[in-house]
This record gives sequence, structure tokens and C-alpha cells, in this order.
Amino acid sequence: MEKIYVTRPLLPEIDEYITEIKEIFESQWLTNMGKKHSELENTLKDVLKVPNVSLFNNGTIALLTAIKALDLPYGSEIITTPFTFAATPHCITWNGCKPVFCDIEPERMTIDVNRIEEFITPNTSAILGVHVYGFPCDVEKIEEIAKKHNLKVIYDGAHTFSTEINGRGIGTFGDITMFSFHATKLFNTIEGGCLTYNDDNLVRKIYNLRNFGIRSQEIVEEVGINGKMNELQAAMGLLNLKIYKAEQEKRDKIKNFYDKNIEGIKGIRLPKMSDNVTNSYQYYPIVIEEDYPVTRNRLYDIFNEHDILTRKYFYPACTDYDCYKNDLAVKLADLPVVNDLKNKVLCLPFYGSLTEEVLNKIVGILKGQK
Repeated sequence: MEKIYVTRPLLPEIDEYITEIKEIFESQWLTNMGKKHSELENTLKDVLKVPNVSLFNNGTIALLTAIKALDLPYGSEIITTPFTFAATPHCITWNGCKPVFCDIEPERMTIDVNRIEEFITPNTSAILGVHVYGFPCDVEKIEEIAKKHNLKVIYDGAHTFSTEINGRGIGTFGDITMFSFHATKLFNTIEGGCLTYNDDNLVRKIYNLRNFGIRSQEIVEEVGINGKMNELQAAMGLLNLKIYKAEQEKRDKIKNFYDKNIEGIKGIRLPKMSDNVTNSYQYYPIVIEEDYPVTRNRLYDIFNEHDILTRKYFYPACTDYDCYKNDLAVKLADLPVVNDLKNKVLCLPFYGSLTEEVLNKIVGILKGQK
């Protein structure tokens, strides 16, 4: 059996993509906000149910720009979680701000809103929440805290493409939300990402920041960077927008298979999505508790021995990285839930083309540890 990966990129028919590429070649407009770029931006407004979308060449540059666009004071503190991908705290640090790490909730595994206020100081400028595996943060409580303390709110929504809370697009919460369109994501543009936001006043600023600050051939308004998505990426996105829902339907069937066959296994906990939240179907995480016969790490190795590549996601926590762990505040950080779950969560293979044979093998391995 060939190796089974934790995810596979969603790809359109190659002939359809070649047709798109031919159009780009004929136009000779490869980048700099071309026709396909504009079409994708406008279409995503409807898909994500947001008033403003700004496309980027990747999610990290998008998040860097989000923090920059809010004019947060240099050296200020941004409260976030260490249970996330490295890009989240790195973007804070690259902006000259300091990530302050808060613990997470044990169920949804997002930032613990009941602990945020203990980290707020006169130097705090923002809260950066991370919607993990598609589980949204407690956006209402975060908004309440932010208003009380006059803080900006940024969301890392890399895992929540198309997620809605009570029918409202998740990209409308907070000041700015970043979405990743990396090849590993449900919806991808090979590499890419976007920012969504409600404030129309940010449109010009974000446009400038992703384009070197250049407004015209003779006017440079901002100290910007190059964050533009090219036409080849945008073309891939336009085609994948036509098929991502079909992929979600396939993943829903796989989720139901997993749920039905894993739920009764002693020592495995399945995190549950709230009824008012739509599932993005980005990942399928399970939690390996102490009463399971083997540890998460041993289970990970067993899967590898069968050429099934699961993911210890997120391990290590960002507070374990060499670039953060020696900070005094990090050394003193009280993070019991993060330090527990980083050793327990395992993401199983989760993509539409998984066969019943492979799914049965995965479940069989889970049940076979006695």
C-alpha cells in the first residue's frame, strides 16, 4: 500500500487548469492584481460572507500585514496561544511586538477566554485568537474583553475556510481575520491567503502594504512589502472554488465513519463541534487520554510503521521552540492545558479520496492497541 498522508491537496482537472494558464499566457499579465486576482477576490466575498477581501501570496505575509495594518505600537504585547503553527507568534515578533502566551480551553482547544484578562497590562495592544482545526474561538467573549480594555482583535483563521457561526461568516469577527490557502488547506491556491475585515478604511492601507506601499508610479504612501498573489495562484483558486464543497461532502462521510467507529474506543476522545458552527472539514483530531493502552507518541509511530502518516499537531507547542522558551515570561507561563494536549492530540488522515479499505485499516489500528 502506498503511503497515506494526513491530507492531500484539492486539485481541479489538469485540462481545466491548462486552459486557465493559456488565458494568462495570452494576456501576458502574470501578477500585480490581474483579472483573475480581482475575480477571485470578489468571489471570495460571497463565499466567506465578508465585506472586504485582500488576497496575498501566502498566509504568513497576510498575517504580518494584518498586524501592521492596525498600527499596533512597536514593542507592545499581543495575547495569543502557543497551541498553533509557528507563523502565529512569528508574525507578532516580526512586527516588533511581543507574543504573550495564554493557555487554551480543553474542549475546543482555542485560547482560554477566562484567562485572557490576567495577561492584560498597560502595554497590551491586541488579542490574536487562533481557530484550531476549525473550532472557532469564543468570539463573543473575546469581543467583550477587547471592548472593555480597548484592544484590537485579530484571528488566525487558517483552518476555518467557509466556517460560519449562526450563519455569520467567521471572517467578520474581530478587526481582521487571516485565512491560509496553502496546499494543505481544504481550499488552496497552491500557496496563498487572504485578509477579511469589516472596516472599509483598511482597504487602501492593506492594498498599499502588500504592494511595497506604492500607490502610483510616482507615489509611495507606506513602507510596504511584496505580498501580492499572482495570476497562476488565483486561477487555481477560481477552479478550486467550484469543487471545494464536493470535497467537504466527501470529508463529511469520512468524519461520520470515523465518529461511528472510534467513539466507543476506550481512551480516545473526539472533540465536538458546537451545533451553531459549520464544520470546515480541515482536520480530524483525536485526543489520546491516559487510559488508552499506548501513548500518543507510540500510536504515531505505530501508524508510521504501517505507512500511515498522522500528525502530532501541535507538537511541540510554540513555547517549546528555542526562539521563545528562554524568555523569562515563557519560562514562568502557566499552561497546564497546552502542556497536556500537546502530548495527546493526533490528526488522522482526512481527505476525500481515502478508500474504505484505508479507513478500516486506520480504525483497526486504533482498536488493536490492547
